[in-house]
Amino acid sequence: MSTALRLLIASVTAASVAALAAAIALYPIGADFQGFEGFVFWTGLTLLASALPVKFPRGNLISVSTAPILASMVLGGPAAAGIVAAIGTTEWRELRGRVPWYGTVYNHAALAGPAVAGAVLYELLVRAAPADINVGFAELMATSIAGLAFFALNTAAVSATIALRQNRPVAGFIREDFGEISAKLVALAPLSWLMAFTFHVVGWWAALLFMLPLYTTREAYHRFVEMRDMFTSTVRALASAVDARDKWTSGHSVRVQEIAVAIAREMRVGGALLEAIEWGGLLHDIGKIGVRDAVLLKEDRLTKEERIEMNQHPEIGAKIASEVKQLGPEVPIIRHHHEWYNGSGYPDRLEGELIPLGARILHVADAFEAMTSARPYRLRPFTPEQALGELRKYAGIQFDPVVIDAFVRTSYGAGVADPGRPPQLRPVPLIAQAAALRGAAAGPATGDSAGAHAP
Repeated sequence: MSTALRLLIASVTAASVAALAAAIALYPIGADFQGFEGFVFWTGLTLLASALPVKFPRGNLISVSTAPILASMVLGGPAAAGIVAAIGTTEWRELRGRVPWYGTVYNHAALAGPAVAGAVLYELLVRAAPADINVGFAELMATSIAGLAFFALNTAAVSATIALRQNRPVAGFIREDFGEISAKLVALAPLSWLMAFTFHVVGWWAALLFMLPLYTTREAYHRFVEMRDMFTSTVRALASAVDARDKWTSGHSVRVQEIAVAIAREMRVGGALLEAIEWGGLLHDIGKIGVRDAVLLKEDRLTKEERIEMNQHPEIGAKIASEVKQLGPEVPIIRHHHEWYNGSGYPDRLEGELIPLGARILHVADAFEAMTSARPYRLRPFTPEQALGELRKYAGIQFDPVVIDAFVRTSYGAGVADPGRPPQLRPVPLIAQAAALRGAAAGPATGDSAGAHAP
């Protein structure tokens, strides 16, 4: 365990214990919570809701226990919410010793502290509500805002530990996780308020009926993850099938994907664009399905006509991907991953920042992977130093210099001797104009004039 991770666990645990102790001392438990019977009911309900967590793709375990925790906040205040969160989120894997003791302590602290903080915010919002506003509406809005604060703090605590364990940038990881799960969990806030209202007005037996919609919500989370996993597996299988046609490119797409995602994270890319780069990296060469074996597998230098056919694979790939609605964001990345920064690439001769960012990132990743792997036209791969030298050499010509800077900061560029940016880049517009003139005279550009081109 790293020092940073130890410090995080100790800090969050200490802060949560202090917050819970202060809540018990300063905030009496509300009468609507119904004392010991209320603790038994809401803790039991939270235990049931925590029994079947769903593991999301990025490693977070998500359960619907948020709903009874927020209901406890509405009825009993900060102390009740903190205690229910600390006890009620106990899981079987913890009781069976499958989680280290410090992990168990941290998991509960990462819920209890945010629960107390959210409950304090709820109290402040309810007290600050205008006198002429409907009380129920004010409580519902306060529950939603306090729930969002609870989600944010809990997500930050959990995501930070995962990021440190995976040696990833903490801030970016938290931002990506919050974007992925917040909308799914915030929707539980109105249900939480309704559970609390039903418990207070009708009784515990009526509040217990809410376990049915909570279970349905949990199943919806599970189906979402299943469908996503199935879609990802299908994309990976398709990428592997494309790579398998050529013995020289086996595993190429997966390696390009990994490099591209690392670059994107260094550039603070997140959310939908990061996902598009991830899947676009896997599928960037899918258009080679439409290239004849005689051309794709040829080990000698391609003729002009064969090069033109090979250069059609981004367009073919984009057309294939466009038939799948879910791959809409990936289409421009696939189509433009061979565009050159100076406008002399293919298929559309886009220039500079007119090239989609995902395609510019993928171009660098694709070229680096190709140069550091054996090819029939270059049996001895470039060393990482040689490949980085080529990237720097063609910065501002073939590649986006900013993307190359980000690549150097990734684990793939760590420890590699970096020649740095060229002292003076060629004027991009003049090169683009010259390329356009050559293209008008000689037909479609092949994008094959620089030593750093990808296959």
